[in-house]
Amino acid sequence: MKSFEHFIEMIIFNSRWLLVPYYLGLVFAIALLLVKFVKEFIGFAMVVFTGTGTDVIIGVLTLIDVVLLSNLLLIIVFAGYENFVSKIDTGESEDRPSWMGSVSFSDLKMKLIGSIVAISGIELLKAFVAVGDGSLTNEDLAWKVGIHLVFVVTGLLFAMSEWLTYNRKS
Repeated sequence: MKSFEHFIEMIIFNSRWLLVPYYLGLVFAIALLLVKFVKEFIGFAMVVFTGTGTDVIIGVLTLIDVVLLSNLLLIIVFAGYENFVSKIDTGESEDRPSWMGSVSFSDLKMKLIGSIVAISGIELLKAFVAVGDGSLTNEDLAWKVGIHLVFVVTGLLFAMSEWLTYNRKS
């Protein structure tokens, strides 16, 4: 019976490798975001010469949006893989990010919600900058503000729950 139990435990333990295709899919998503970034950059370069100041601001914010999303995906891939699958062996590479290997699941949640709030804030700023062109109604803007506030409150609640958990342990 003990060998059967060990067999089941090994299957469960090794099932973590089933997560690898998910992380590889996120790496491919980063590559696709690079394509999106190049497309947006080319459009932005044209807007710099032909558009208004508002158009330039929106173009820059769009580029920042794509970069933040790419950074978020990279953090999720590195931290998720190291937390749930296996340690990433980078040898003695000086390029290894200092945070790599030290981002816990709790830290990952905080980085995720922080990035979502930042991305939502950029989208809201883009909406405010574009408010004069008539493409947004007051209702649209109210929904965007409301959704952003939900993200902010969620982030604060996550931070408070982490703070309470940390203070209980000490």
